[in-house]
Amino acid sequence: MRRNAPAIDSPDQLDAVTLGQFLAALPAEVRMVHDAGNGQVPLRWVEPSELEDPTPYLLDGEFVLTAGLPFRDGGYDDAGTDGSHSVPRVQEYVRRLVDAGVAALGFGLQPYYDAVPNHVVAACRQYGLTLVEVPATVPFAALGLEFSKLLESGNAQVFRQLAETNRHLMRAVLSARPEHELLAALIQRVPVWAVLFGADGRVRARAGAAVDTAQLQPLLKKLLTGSGPRVETETFDAPGPALVFGHPLRSTKDATLGSLVLGADKALTPAQNSVVSSVVGLLELLVRQRTSGSLAPSQLATALLLRPESLAAGNTRQLNVLKDLLAQSVAGTRSGPVRVVQGLRWAGAPAAEDGPVRELLQWRRIFDSKMVELTDYGFAAVTRLKVDDQLMAEVEQLGWRLVVGEPTELSGLPETYRRATSLRARVLATGKSARVEEVTWSVTGLLGNEAGTILAGKLLAPVLELEPERRDVQLRVLRAWLAANGSWDATAKDLGLHRNSVRRQVNAIAELLELDLGQAQSRAELWIALQYADGPVAENP
Repeated sequence: MRRNAPAIDSPDQLDAVTLGQFLAALPAEVRMVHDAGNGQVPLRWVEPSELEDPTPYLLDGEFVLTAGLPFRDGGYDDAGTDGSHSVPRVQEYVRRLVDAGVAALGFGLQPYYDAVPNHVVAACRQYGLTLVEVPATVPFAALGLEFSKLLESGNAQVFRQLAETNRHLMRAVLSARPEHELLAALIQRVPVWAVLFGADGRVRARAGAAVDTAQLQPLLKKLLTGSGPRVETETFDAPGPALVFGHPLRSTKDATLGSLVLGADKALTPAQNSVVSSVVGLLELLVRQRTSGSLAPSQLATALLLRPESLAAGNTRQLNVLKDLLAQSVAGTRSGPVRVVQGLRWAGAPAAEDGPVRELLQWRRIFDSKMVELTDYGFAAVTRLKVDDQLMAEVEQLGWRLVVGEPTELSGLPETYRRATSLRARVLATGKSARVEEVTWSVTGLLGNEAGTILAGKLLAPVLELEPERRDVQLRVLRAWLAANGSWDATAKDLGLHRNSVRRQVNAIAELLELDLGQAQSRAELWIALQYADGPVAENP
């Protein structure tokens, strides 16, 4: 007659076969003599042994079977006149089993004993070892076979549980908030809390009652600065999980893209570790797609390079496909406008110590977009963000300056990129970020007051260094002559001078500036410089 064997475990535990499950599956004739209350410990194997000390050959978590041969002393048992001599031997035998991590002792009746010896029972009670009586009708081989069947059944159930868990994890990946859903699914199947950190050390998602993230900073530092696949562990003196461990999330080139930190009350089982490994792998895929080039940006770039005509308004189908790809790339809806942002490294901006990957990740995070390109001048990005003053200040604090384009639809990206590019020289000259929407679209507007003042100071330096009275005269003559398109008569009339006096003054200025004023380019540059010779030019849009 068999006891009703319980299920191997609940789907959420993913544990191994326990001692309690094994005992429940045995025939009813097998009797519990002493229950040490360790029915939940995992059972590794059932091992018959008649050695006086089997512990060198045992692993922790085994069920040892003996017929009592190790307890016999010259053929006397505990009922004989010399039975007392075997008591110390029994106590030492049981103590060694407990020290070796044995889960239970099964004592077989016959051929040596008709009942479990009293001093064996006493020793098991003293040292806290579960003791089971096995009648002669139940051979040891039957117990080993029963455990093998249970283990095989348990493994099959664990595999089924893992398969179901993996399906649950895949559903989480396809959800609207995949990282949050993955952590929620993880703590349902494995008894842990979980915190997901980005490459910048900020919390991206969490699940369960995690410790204060300030306590995790030493562990997080090791995860973010190390290399290669690894598991970093930490312990805390404060009450809480006995074990805290972290997994780095790595790119295909071994750049650290983030980390997953978990806390547990005890070491995880192999099946639970398998679930954790699956979650780490899925998180790496997600973070690689978000930061290292998902399919959408590359498809969009390829389409624009190979088929620029697809942006034509009449090509509706191709345009809709491109809009979908753009939406996937810049974290927004298909119909929302986008902006081109160009970043220029300015004084004080540190070089990317961790290489271009970390820098690329930084800009993708800040502008919430996968459409980021590292360039010779810095970077270019396409984003849904408005790039307000707060965001611009954050970037400038990092030592960068921005050119922010006006909002546009997909078809307007090339033109807004060109307009943003035209302002780079101004930003580099002035050290101030610029918005395309706020610029006056003229030569002076594009040049800006700072750059214009620099141009005037360089080009007109020989004149500006003259004594004030002579300087003002020459500037007035030059400005009037250029305004009159080089006409001697018109200039003379405007200034009230003789035409020969105008000619003499203009020739003197050309000689002083070492310029050929017969060239249109020289005259144009001087005209622009003169706009800034007397102070800043108003820049009203």
